[in-house]
Amino acid sequence: MRLIKNWGFQWQRKYIFRGNAAAAGHLKGDAPGKRRADFKEQIGVYVLHDRNERIIYVGQAGYGKKPLFTRLKQHMVGRLADRWEYFTWFGLLEVNNDGSLSAVAAGPSAVVSRFTYSHALNVLEGILIEVIEPPLNKSGKLKEAREYSQVIDSGMKEVSNATLSAGMREIQRKLDKLASRPS
Repeated sequence: MRLIKNWGFQWQRKYIFRGNAAAAGHLKGDAPGKRRADFKEQIGVYVLHDRNERIIYVGQAGYGKKPLFTRLKQHMVGRLADRWEYFTWFGLLEVNNDGSLSAVAAGPSAVVSRFTYSHALNVLEGILIEVIEPPLNKSGKLKEAREYSQVIDSGMKEVSNATLSAGMREIQRKLDKLASRPS
């Protein structure tokens, strides 16, 4: 079973329709050969990019948190308000033939490959945070995994510039000595 059903790459913040008195807000998208879909209620993970397209934040939407649209609106105020211009998202809900998002069972019974959706979101978000190290995230959510540090074998020796320079001087001294010998 596919975990990620759909995604959007570097959508522009300025085109998020937040709604007005006449119409509700939406996060609509198109795909070739598919009906237009509204990802407002999507659950998944997302990243925020600054104006230079650098990733600055990773988050999750839905399943115990607010859906994608709500999370993005939350980031339009507060500490992230003026720090992002684009967002990329990865969704867990399928787009139906009519363009609506599929429903998903609530709670821990919603299992994806032995994980709950909530667990899967934590893992996906944690991996993205750990790999990308966005400057505005504190740490990933890989609490159930153990991190190992690389072991440097005792037979390995670090070589500094000073050690290399001293070695080159010694070689040059020996060459000079050989060159100064009478033939």
